[in-house]
Amino acid sequence: MTFDPETTTFLIAGPVRIHPRVLRAMSMPSLNHRGDYFHGVVGEIRELLPVLFGAKGRQLILSGSGTSGLEAVYSSLVPKDRRTLVLSNGNFGERTDLIVRRYSSSVTTISAPWGQPLPAEQVHAELAKGDVGAVCVVHNETSVGLANDLTAIAPAVRGSGALFLVDGISAVAGIPVEIEKWGIDAVVAGSQKGLAAPAGLALVHLSERAAAALHPGTFYLDLAAHLKSLEKNDTPWTPAVPLFLALREALLLLKEEGLATRLERTHRLAEASRAAVDALGLSLFPERRHASDTVTAIRNPEGLGDAELRKVLERQYNILVQGGQGALTGKIFRIGHMGIADWPDLLVTFAALERILGKAGRLPAPGRALAAIVERMP
Repeated sequence: MTFDPETTTFLIAGPVRIHPRVLRAMSMPSLNHRGDYFHGVVGEIRELLPVLFGAKGRQLILSGSGTSGLEAVYSSLVPKDRRTLVLSNGNFGERTDLIVRRYSSSVTTISAPWGQPLPAEQVHAELAKGDVGAVCVVHNETSVGLANDLTAIAPAVRGSGALFLVDGISAVAGIPVEIEKWGIDAVVAGSQKGLAAPAGLALVHLSERAAAALHPGTFYLDLAAHLKSLEKNDTPWTPAVPLFLALREALLLLKEEGLATRLERTHRLAEASRAAVDALGLSLFPERRHASDTVTAIRNPEGLGDAELRKVLERQYNILVQGGQGALTGKIFRIGHMGIADWPDLLVTFAALERILGKAGRLPAPGRALAAIVERMP
């Protein structure tokens, strides 16, 4: 069949499928972004953001992708007079390292191989030296399908007095993010992941301590300027108005569903995906106990690369999943199941995978993957 973007089963690791209500919200005629109506929209979004973050605090909306939110946070909060500790075990951890090094002359990077957990003991040892002013970490590393265990480092970060700066782009509304319990000072969410809004907005939560520590960074992404404007439900620069309207609708959908319900559904989809992977005789890329609930990263079967697997899903079955990045290109494929993904998406995808593997003579038992999913459906 011919690939059709309007009817595809869309399970990449973000952006994710968008609800029709959210799509319709963007069809509003042009608005005056300095007028009362739009100020009312911003006010509604501000009231809804605690639903997304599961916590109250200083919360901002930035026009720009999730990376813009990271640059805003790092440029405004990375200390000038103390070391910054960067933790990395995937593609997006490496991106954090690149951004932070633009704004700090003293950076220590602790790395683990892609797909392996962060070495908490090394983190504790660096923090014990007493000169670390900020710790930067990716909570959910979609490049390898791994969720980093922040509970293993949060007490040590809090005890050191360092700012805890978290890339939560694919974590927020996908896996539990305990902002207050873990003492997170800044966390960045992306509109296009667990929230299931269009790509192009970054949402930032700041603790009171972080808000007090802001210093000038980039001009456009100056968080202090955004906070000041938000006091009047305004933005310092021209915002992406249609995306704000879509964001409001996506937040309303999340409120209607409930954050806990969305997290539970995402978890159940992840558990079903992992069971189906086992039934297909395939293997996860990360250590299973650290596997992400928002995206499942699967090793390609020996002898079957993107052309024989992922591209067949797209061209013959109108199903989109994602390939590997960097050194993992052609070695893994990734199935995203966050946002508004649901059971029919998994059933269609794994039925097609069974067919592809069956034709290649690589299917252990027909129907077993689908049975594994059905057994875990509510």
